[in-house]
Amino acid sequence: MNIDVRQRIGLELQRRLRKNNERLHPLRSLFWECTLRCNMHCLHCGSDCKVQPGVKDMPLQDFLRAIDSLTPHVDPHKTFIIITGGEALMRDDLEEAGLQLYRRGYPWGVVTNGFLLDGARLQSLMASGLHSVTVSLDGMALEHNWLRQHPQSFEKATEAIGLLAAQQEVVWDVVTCVNPRNYPTLHEFKEHLIALGVPTWRLFSIFPMGRAAGNAELQFSDEQFRGLLDFIRESRDHDGRIDVSYACEGFLGEYEGKVRDHLFYCRSGVEVASIRCDGAIGGCTSVRSHMDQGSIYKDDLWEVWQNGFEDMRNRSWARKGECGECEMWRYCEGGGLHLRDDNGDLLSCHYHRLKNGPKREKER
Repeated sequence: MNIDVRQRIGLELQRRLRKNNERLHPLRSLFWECTLRCNMHCLHCGSDCKVQPGVKDMPLQDFLRAIDSLTPHVDPHKTFIIITGGEALMRDDLEEAGLQLYRRGYPWGVVTNGFLLDGARLQSLMASGLHSVTVSLDGMALEHNWLRQHPQSFEKATEAIGLLAAQQEVVWDVVTCVNPRNYPTLHEFKEHLIALGVPTWRLFSIFPMGRAAGNAELQFSDEQFRGLLDFIRESRDHDGRIDVSYACEGFLGEYEGKVRDHLFYCRSGVEVASIRCDGAIGGCTSVRSHMDQGSIYKDDLWEVWQNGFEDMRNRSWARKGECGECEMWRYCEGGGLHLRDDNGDLLSCHYHRLKNGPKREKER
């Protein structure tokens, strides 16, 4: 796999930035998993959310106490709060949560499947200081409803996108989990999103955890994975009608700097933390619970952020197995932590599947 001189210079600069941030660990993003309740039964759910989960919603006051312990130590305007689930809009007090964050100076956003985002709800959220919205839409109706396991999911998400497109106060985007079923329709789906007025589109591949673990219907072949990245690169190079990018996960070798606006590094525990529904303090919400660093019910959030997360800021333990002799370790440091199992072993490596998988026709 070829990495040109320009890419390598960029990767070296990114490496220096990463090392500096590992030392300083500025808290830029904090996820709040506010509920595990959900009105869908998505085939790829990493949290295995249910209508009535075993873990109750975190009381709002418990979350706000954790935020108040953090506030004296950060600039709230530079720490973004992302509220997720489950389905965050199932909470009736979401507006109150947002308003309290707004009053404390924190910008905040929500990740949603869009089912409950009607006009009245959007207005009430905006009145509470809503800064951003991410809506999940996973292909055209047949493919989306199959993945979400709900016959009205596509219709409701599309209506929510229409409401967002009609306003100018909230930053918003659409995310799509690409899989073998919706992969053949990506070009058609892109045109659909452009027609809806979607400004920004982020594409993910589904990684094997939660309900997706062991589900072969959701997993790409190496050829499809490369095809997805080629689709994104071509859209970025030649379209201009919609901002298309690949998700933050995984080092991509020759595709670095070509399919997203930034070069890869896993920010979990370096710039990103989360508070899960049961009070656990961790990195990115996709990282497995064995890497939890504490609990808001036992520990001070700021103290944990300052003095914990050593295993996320020093990744030397991950240099084993496929990573042991990898020539890209210097830039990758073991990939995204969410792609490792409870023993710290790598579940999937984007770089190696691209390096060892089928090449594009023009390279053959």
